[in-house]
Amino acid sequence: MAAIPTLTATDPVAALYRRLNWRLLPFLLACYMFAYMDRVNVGFAKLQMQSDLGFSDAAYGVGAGIFFLGYVLFELPSNLLLPRVGARKTFSRILILWGITSACMLFVRNVPMFYGMRFLLGIFEAGFAPGMIYYLSCWYGPTRMARAIAIVFIAGPLGGIVGGPLSAWLMSSFAGVGGLAGWQWMFLVEGLPCIALGILTLFVLSNRPADAAWLNAEEKRLLERETGTTAARDHSFGKVLRNLRVYVLALAYFCIIFPIYAISFWLPTLLKTQGVTDTVKLGWYAAIPYMAAALGMYYAGRRSDRLGERRYHCAVPAFAGALLLIASLFTDGHLGASLVLLTLATAMLWMAYTVFWAIPSEYIKGPAAAGGIALINTIGLSGGFWGPAVIGWAKTATGNLHLGIFLMACMPVLAAFLILVNRRPEQGVTATPGVGAGPTKTTLDDSI
Repeated sequence: MAAIPTLTATDPVAALYRRLNWRLLPFLLACYMFAYMDRVNVGFAKLQMQSDLGFSDAAYGVGAGIFFLGYVLFELPSNLLLPRVGARKTFSRILILWGITSACMLFVRNVPMFYGMRFLLGIFEAGFAPGMIYYLSCWYGPTRMARAIAIVFIAGPLGGIVGGPLSAWLMSSFAGVGGLAGWQWMFLVEGLPCIALGILTLFVLSNRPADAAWLNAEEKRLLERETGTTAARDHSFGKVLRNLRVYVLALAYFCIIFPIYAISFWLPTLLKTQGVTDTVKLGWYAAIPYMAAALGMYYAGRRSDRLGERRYHCAVPAFAGALLLIASLFTDGHLGASLVLLTLATAMLWMAYTVFWAIPSEYIKGPAAAGGIALINTIGLSGGFWGPAVIGWAKTATGNLHLGIFLMACMPVLAAFLILVNRRPEQGVTATPGVGAGPTKTTLDDSI
């Protein structure tokens, strides 16, 4: 691990966060990158697996999306237990179990086995993404949260950047080695690193700042002040369940996730319909949208934190992504134009996704935040099932992807609307002696 900057007397908070960034973010990014790869590498496996095993497009779409059914069923229990069990043990358990399951995808022989393994993968990964958001909220204050989320969740596009060429290379180069198909080697090679990361988690992460032996007492006090740990009121999960705003956010998240995972699972097929037949070349083309997404995510998170604005930084990219998806319907036979539009649409949707996750942590504090964030993710992430499944059903019914892409484009429009109408109530203006008056931030009781 690179040398970690030491605390300076001139700017202790900035120096402390530079230290945290090096200590926490690269490791969490690596873990989530493999999580994303192991979710969506089935999109590349489809290029060989579908013909080898005789799957229809509809069966593939359901199997790709059924991961999310297992995920949403077990996400809330996983995250409600997280504050009790601790992040280290929770993340370690998740990484090891999903690594084993992903590697065992090589044993799939028929549609029921495909459905069952994808469902198990969802069960074992349940709670990882919202658990990380809750974990980051314990270390990063509101003014730094979007940037921290952006850095860690860049792992999603990074998984596409690395996973596309890697998956294509494994499938092409290892086909027939040891009597296994290329897609079987891909699942094995990309699943095993998660087991090692799960073991490392026990040694790398601390459950919370108070437990970190590598922080001194003054540094822990600074983090408490920055995150509002000592001042924040803990909310019961029951109060979270009764709050309408949580469900509006969950529906908005559903509408963002729907097209993101539809693109993730069907991008290789979309590119193949434009005439790309070489698997390795297709892998490199598929990496391009995720490169743009990674840059867009970092820019959106940084700008949102700097301006202290979330709603428009989420809604505007979502709406722009919808328009770009609709425009891509008119590019049949034009690979360059199609790739440009899909690249820009993917970048916009991931920008909306990044800033979105800075919103719930402003509404919910305390131990209930783990359950509240998981509730939003549980409801919203079901879009990861419906997106790929709808594309598969539409293609089977019509013979092309146009209807599915149009339906996919409608969802971020609704997401943009829901984000814009879900405004936080503002309090009156207060003044502190010697400081200019200005609007105060909404208290937790106003927002939940």
